[in-house]
Amino acid sequence: MIPREWLKNIRRIELRTSRLVEDMLAGQYHSVFKGRGMDFDEVRPYAAGDDVRRIDWNVTARTGVTHIKKFVEEREMTVLLMVDASASKNVGSHGPSKRELAAELAALIGFAAARNNDNVGLLLFTEGAERYIRPGKGRSHILRIIGEVLSHEPERKGTDIALALAHVRHALRRRAIIFVLSDFLDSKLHERPLRILRQRHDVIAIPVMDPGERDLPDVGTIVFEDSESGELVEVDSADLEVRESYAKASWARMEKLRRMFRRSGVDSIEVHTDRPYLKPLLQFFDTRIRRQNR
Repeated sequence: MIPREWLKNIRRIELRTSRLVEDMLAGQYHSVFKGRGMDFDEVRPYAAGDDVRRIDWNVTARTGVTHIKKFVEEREMTVLLMVDASASKNVGSHGPSKRELAAELAALIGFAAARNNDNVGLLLFTEGAERYIRPGKGRSHILRIIGEVLSHEPERKGTDIALALAHVRHALRRRAIIFVLSDFLDSKLHERPLRILRQRHDVIAIPVMDPGERDLPDVGTIVFEDSESGELVEVDSADLEVRESYAKASWARMEKLRRMFRRSGVDSIEVHTDRPYLKPLLQFFDTRIRRQNR
C-alpha cells in the first residue's frame, strides 16, 4: 500500500512526465529502441536491392536459389528499471532528493515505453535485490512503479550494484532494455558486471547526482554523515584549499565513472537534482539516432 503522503507526488509526476512524453519523447523512444530487436519471420527469394548480409546460405545451398532471411520488428520489448534504493538516494541539498528525481525519470521512461506497447518492470536494489515488479503494461502499472520508487523503505543501507547486475543477468532470459538509476557512489567495481550484462541486453546507466556531492559550499564547519555507513566526518568548508580539493576529487570520480562506462560499452545519461534533466535525456536520444543512421 502506497502511503497517502506520496499520492500527491505521484500524481504530480504523472502529469509532468506524461506531458513530456506526449510533446517530446515518444518519437525519439520509438526511433532509438523499436527495431533494435528483430524477430526472424521467414525466408524468401533474393530480389535486386536486398541486403546481401541477410542471405541464408543454408537454404540457398539446399534449393539452388538465393534466399534471404526476412525479419519483422518486435512488437513488444521489455524495459527494466533498476533503481538504487539505498540510503544515499534520500540526499537532496537543492531541489528534489535523488530518490524523487529517480522516480520522475522512471516515470518518464515508463510512460514512453508504455506508449510504444512495451512491458516495463522494476528492480529496487541496495546491497541486494529488494523489490521486484514483473514487467507489465498500462498506466496503473507505471503508477505502481512510481509509488514503489518513492515509498520503498530499504532493508539495507549500503549499495552493491555489481550484485544487482548479476541478479538481473540470471533473471532475464530475453533481451531487454535496462536502465540503471544510481548515484554510483559504492566503491565496488562495476565494469565487468556491466560489460557482461551488455553482451545480451541494451544497458543505459543514469548517474543521479546532487550538487552537494559536486561542490562544497562556504558555510564554515560541516559535519558529514555517510548515509550508508553512518560514519561522521568534520570538514572546514571556509578553507578554500579544502573546497578546491573536494571539487577536484568529485570531478576525478566522475571522470573515472565515465571512462568505466565507455570501456563497458554502456551509454550514460548524467542528471543532477539542481538542473533540468530534459536536455541530457534528449542529447542521449539524438546521439543514439545519429549513431544508428551512420
